[in-house]
Amino acid sequence: MTSGQWRRCFGLLRSAGDVWACVLEANAWRRRRRDTPLTSYQELCRELSASGPGTFAELDTTGARSVLRRFSDAWFAAAKRRKAGDVSARFPRRRRGLVPVRWYHGTFTLDGRRVRIPTARGTRPLWVRLAREVPYPAEQVRSITLLCEGGRLFLDVTAEVPITVYPPGEGPDPARVAGVDVGIIHPFAVAGPGGEALLVSGRAIRAEHRMHLADSKARRRAVARRAPKPGQRGSRRWRKYRVRVRRVEGRHRRRVRQAQHEAARTVITWAVNQRVGVLKVGDPRGVLDLPSGRRHNLRLRQWQIGRLLQILADKATLAGITVHLVDERGTSSTCPACRKRVPKPRGRTLTCPHCQFSGHRDVVAAASIATRTPGGGPTTTGTHVVLPGVVTHRRAGRHLPGVGRSRRDPRRPPGGARARMARCGPPHQPVVGSRSPNQRGSTTHHRKPGER
Repeated sequence: MTSGQWRRCFGLLRSAGDVWACVLEANAWRRRRRDTPLTSYQELCRELSASGPGTFAELDTTGARSVLRRFSDAWFAAAKRRKAGDVSARFPRRRRGLVPVRWYHGTFTLDGRRVRIPTARGTRPLWVRLAREVPYPAEQVRSITLLCEGGRLFLDVTAEVPITVYPPGEGPDPARVAGVDVGIIHPFAVAGPGGEALLVSGRAIRAEHRMHLADSKARRRAVARRAPKPGQRGSRRWRKYRVRVRRVEGRHRRRVRQAQHEAARTVITWAVNQRVGVLKVGDPRGVLDLPSGRRHNLRLRQWQIGRLLQILADKATLAGITVHLVDERGTSSTCPACRKRVPKPRGRTLTCPHCQFSGHRDVVAAASIATRTPGGGPTTTGTHVVLPGVVTHRRAGRHLPGVGRSRRDPRRPPGGARARMARCGPPHQPVVGSRSPNQRGSTTHHRKPGER
């Protein structure tokens, strides 16, 4: 990618930020006059048409309308949450320097690894080369989104993927139901019919979070004395350091995202082999509103429950499997044999003091979730809980570098490679890559020798 193409792509993102800022400014004026704000997509498009062509540099009308649609969706989503009683929901009123731009089918051209990004009328055509091939045929691609993450340019590709077709008698059976318990140490614990169970370990993901937090603290301590004061302009070295920080943050997010996709793919592959037609997933999002202390609140923020559920639902839909969210309250502290309350165990094994039943806590919870009714209802009366007999273990995050014996204890004092990373060398030239919604961030970025 040439420097001219790189500047033009960032110019499109900045122009999209100008569109976002114009909408905020127009609504601020209307609030001062006590008028109704412009929120619907149709009203915003009429205001855009009145501004005339060429107002936002090389950004074309289709790209500008995608920004307006993003604003309208964010506004109505906040209004819906506030109507439901969530007072923490905020309307979009913050300016953004770079806003993602989306173009739909028919407005762009995809030719192998080359993509023609639409620009305003009268400007030169913008052709960019992707870092890898798009994993879908050109006729299945429905939209592309230009965005910036961690100082690097990406092209997010959305394609229409057909649902998997199975031979007669080999597809998922709606009569076979499995329960899924979502957790931190084990992202997914599945209990299926016939006493079969699956445990997906997420300890590598947790280790990645811990080491990233330790590295971030070490970098901040190393540059704390040289950091510019509030309102003071930073030096060239400081700007290079900020570029390096954004690159490290983006790499960390891509690693965790890929591990989450690997965990969900493991669950769906296991369900297809077991011919499971319905997955009852416990919805643990109610615990997010409970204050549990500084350390545990950090774990909950890093858990990313909504993303895990969405990834699992997307892959299950492609496989022809139905997903139902159920209430999981009490499943990890209720004995599945005698149905009595059990004190929460300190380890991963649940032992009932009443009937002497013993089993893995997450797998037992998944077996209880499989008997619950969708919609958050109570446990179905008279339903027999099939206790798991054969448990299969899998691990997510094998691609994460440093996982295993070579991973250093985060409690060790920083030094060596961490101090070298804090000084920061010159940033690499950003490139354009391609990502798909089901393989978002799947490109593994290997660390250099001596880099933590």
